[in-house]
Amino acid sequence: MHNYTFIILLLLKAALVNPFYLPGLTPVNFCPKEMEKPNCKSDIKVYVNRLNSKNTILDYEYHDFDFCLGNEHDDTPVENLGQVLFGERIRPSPYKINFLKNETCRLLCSKFYNRKVVTDVRKLRRLKHGITKGYYHHWIVDNLPVTFCVSHGVCFNGFPMGTTSLDIIGRSSRKNGYGEVYLFNHVDFIIEYRDLSHDPNYFDDPVGGRIISVKVVPSSLNHIKEDSLDCDNSEMLNLNDDFHDMKIIYTYSVKFLKTDIKWASRWDYILNSKSTTSIQWFGITNSILIVLFLTGMIGVIFLRTLRRDISRYNQFDSSDDVQEEFGWKLVHGDVFRPPACRLLLSVFLGSGAQILCMVFVTLVLACLGFLSPARRGALMTCGVALYVCFGFVNGYVSATFYKAFGGTLWKKNIFLSAVLCPGIIFAGFFLCNIILWSQSSSAAIPFSTLLLLLFLWFGVSTPLTYLGAFLAFQRSRWSYPVRTNQIPRQIPPQPFFSKPLPATVMAGILPFGSIYVQMAHLTYYMFGFLFVVYLILLVTISETSIILCYFQLCGERLLLSVQIDHCWRGVDCIVLFLLFDICIHLFHYVRHSRFCFMLLVRASNLFGLMDNRIFIYYLKSKCLKRKYCKMKKRKHDKKNKLLHLLCSLEFEAIIEYAHRTEIRPVNKKELKNKIKY
Repeated sequence: MHNYTFIILLLLKAALVNPFYLPGLTPVNFCPKEMEKPNCKSDIKVYVNRLNSKNTILDYEYHDFDFCLGNEHDDTPVENLGQVLFGERIRPSPYKINFLKNETCRLLCSKFYNRKVVTDVRKLRRLKHGITKGYYHHWIVDNLPVTFCVSHGVCFNGFPMGTTSLDIIGRSSRKNGYGEVYLFNHVDFIIEYRDLSHDPNYFDDPVGGRIISVKVVPSSLNHIKEDSLDCDNSEMLNLNDDFHDMKIIYTYSVKFLKTDIKWASRWDYILNSKSTTSIQWFGITNSILIVLFLTGMIGVIFLRTLRRDISRYNQFDSSDDVQEEFGWKLVHGDVFRPPACRLLLSVFLGSGAQILCMVFVTLVLACLGFLSPARRGALMTCGVALYVCFGFVNGYVSATFYKAFGGTLWKKNIFLSAVLCPGIIFAGFFLCNIILWSQSSSAAIPFSTLLLLLFLWFGVSTPLTYLGAFLAFQRSRWSYPVRTNQIPRQIPPQPFFSKPLPATVMAGILPFGSIYVQMAHLTYYMFGFLFVVYLILLVTISETSIILCYFQLCGERLLLSVQIDHCWRGVDCIVLFLLFDICIHLFHYVRHSRFCFMLLVRASNLFGLMDNRIFIYYLKSKCLKRKYCKMKKRKHDKKNKLLHLLCSLEFEAIIEYAHRTEIRPVNKKELKNKIKY
């Protein structure tokens, strides 16, 4: 009875709880001009940001086009590291908006272009180029992105510079390849606000309200004169008139609408866009089906194949059991052989661990609300900071694997762990930055920011990498369940379909398919979707690596010399996943991928190899130790005495010895000499 009472009280208490956003942001109150106070202002500032297009990787600042410019003396928001890396360039605009003051067809500025002046012709040509390339404005009001909404309530961040006749009617005269080009020189601001006069927190001190959403409706209007503006004019402003001088008059209108939406929920209409959400659910469903398929295969391997093999392998009903080995048991003495290029592999694994931790912690913080879209640039800033701090993990994991592989060049391992992968990424990043500089793009990173990144790399990340490696080298080396044979097993020639390349291609398709939908999108803030897909990707990589490793062991296709071995086999499927990703991004003109695919493949490599090592460790610890421990108890005939003697000396050599020689009674001294030989 007391338990039911406690549950009822708990439910009643939960009904009174008000959720809050973590961490909280201070809302801004606005009021009319006559009610203006220190904590309630009437001036609503409109900031302009960079212009970008999905058809090109080149972003440009607002003033790179011949638009109306704001006052240079106005306050410009300070940009953090994440905003600079994302290419944001926030500047004040000339738009003047007062709270609850509607405006109709207000003049902003006018521009005159003389066809005989070269600079004017270039400015017009640049405007037409931006329209035909599909460049979008990105404006900010009260820390909210100005949105452009279409049918069915779907809203997009930003709005286009203009349109063409091909976009309007689906066909054109194909003049200049795009038909007629129209500039959007008029915008209608639709500002929704929540009235605080009915809010119980402001009964004693009523104020105006808080902005909930800002939407724009752009249009092209061919104004004739500045003193006789007509925003109901249906004639559009055509930029393709090459024979007459042109005058462009920019205007705007403002309309305020009251809404009941709370300030804390004002981002919902942007984040819950129907088109994007439906696509994300489709992608997650597709990924879950892939995971279920792989889980079923692994279940069959573990519950049926492995247990059947192990149980049969542990039974000694006849004296010839040792000679009846097949499949993966034939290579038990070679699976823990140090891989080729052990130094390079350990460096890749350390970098993968660093990125894996960075991505996981970033997504967790984002899901908790610390990296909300209201905090511009916080996502990238947090990612860079965590990547630098997890340099300790990089050094520790790299040194641990390198020591387990039997490496001795520990100084080279530490140096490459701190420099190789970050250096490759930074070199490519710097090369792209030079190209953006040459094109005068706003996406180019300033030189001061490059110096800051170098300081974070060499001043913070590198010392942490050395510290992690130092602690790892102080620890003891990993112990394996079996010893490695001194002589590598000879692998017979294999048919084409059983070679590494076809299997690796098939293994790379599944991880790529589980995350393809998310990689095809731009940066978005549905972190719940992203975190779920990230976990699905890790599970898919893990299961794919285990299945690939098992079939390779069963087919005795383990390359044990200087070629690719099983330690790299867990990495191969991820490399093919990388190649699929590169092909898709080349198809999309590599416009938004940059070096994200390199980071992803490094993090995935660690997961693939770790699953292979755990899987093989499970095989050998469950099968081989049980088998050879039973040998100690069976000393009745001469053959079992030989097995017992081999078990006490070096039991891994029994496979090679049983296959190469005929088992016969020998003395202990002769047997030792044979094993040494």
